[in-house]
Amino acid sequence: MIIKANIKEALKSLITAKQRTILALIGIVIGIGSVIGMVSIGTIVQNEALKQFRDMGIDIVSVTKDYEDQGGDKGFSIDDIYSLPDYSPLIKKVAPYIISSTQYSYMGQDLYIELMGVDESFFDLNKLYVREGRLLSDLDRDRFFCVIGAETADMLRRVGIRKLIGGQFLFGDRIYTVVGILKDLPEGGGMRPSGINRSAITHISTALRAFTTNDITTFMARVNTQDSKTVKDVIENYFNKKARGLRVRVRTAEELITQMQKQMQLFTLLLGAIGSIALIVGGIGVMNVMLISVTERRKEIGIRRALGAQRNDIETQFIIESVTLCFVGGIIGIIMGIVISYVFAHFSKWEFLISQSAIVLGFGVATAVGVFFGYYPARSASRLDPATALRE
Repeated sequence: MIIKANIKEALKSLITAKQRTILALIGIVIGIGSVIGMVSIGTIVQNEALKQFRDMGIDIVSVTKDYEDQGGDKGFSIDDIYSLPDYSPLIKKVAPYIISSTQYSYMGQDLYIELMGVDESFFDLNKLYVREGRLLSDLDRDRFFCVIGAETADMLRRVGIRKLIGGQFLFGDRIYTVVGILKDLPEGGGMRPSGINRSAITHISTALRAFTTNDITTFMARVNTQDSKTVKDVIENYFNKKARGLRVRVRTAEELITQMQKQMQLFTLLLGAIGSIALIVGGIGVMNVMLISVTERRKEIGIRRALGAQRNDIETQFIIESVTLCFVGGIIGIIMGIVISYVFAHFSKWEFLISQSAIVLGFGVATAVGVFFGYYPARSASRLDPATALRE
């Protein structure tokens, strides 16, 4: 009953001094909102990344020419890439690809796209599917057919082009016939190359003849083991023998997940620091509000002490008032953090998740700030001399 009465008194006091209360709440709201938003966005990003890795499988590796290699600008030989599965049973399938940026001009508008050259295996390894038309196959070798990404299709339709499947388009300096449109993909996830949504994809045999950049510097492979060290050694030894010392970099799903987790930790620390600064500022604001409240209520404190209230009772009353103020700020901050993470998920087109641990953390931090920054004003109030307080 005493705690309930103290909470009611605290709310009454905070409502009476609305302006001071709002100013004190701003820092708490920003701090808690940052923490909740940070944890929730981190959860959303990790969930999406892991989902994409699960969709593609963690048995995919990406092999890139080491650009610090002194062997010049020459890339991989396509024959060497296709011979890799014969060299080791650990390599199940390979998919070389090349990328060249270009633009498509229509009615005075320039659309920038990625021209990609791939083989049939590329679609399988990257889990690419069509929403219209068909995919390319190895029967399309040396033919100027292409599949376009979802964003490329949307851009072409926005400039007034209605017929895409079967339509002919000048990409770069060659005319390609569109045979399919890919389903939309979440960007930059898993082991997929970036830019697939904004691409025009032709067969790699066509690309090697038509692109201005025709060096193969990257390929993907599906492996038969999760032992990343063994896979790396096999691929590095193969190209060291086949390509006269060509050095390569092999990236595994495991490495990318670890790298992603490190980036999220850095992101968490950064936002945590921002949130901590806001909480400190907010906490100081709470302490100032409570000190002013103590000054304005000296006579009330004196009367309570004269009627038998102990120092602990006075101290508890003001700590509860401080915690109540921070708790209200915590609720608003949690709502703000959830809204921020929802907006992030909506515009990223990712699944929205609410981290229950983040909400618990938000309430916990709000309570801790209330106790920590409310202790000094509460202690000052409890040490007031009743006789002196009543004379004022």
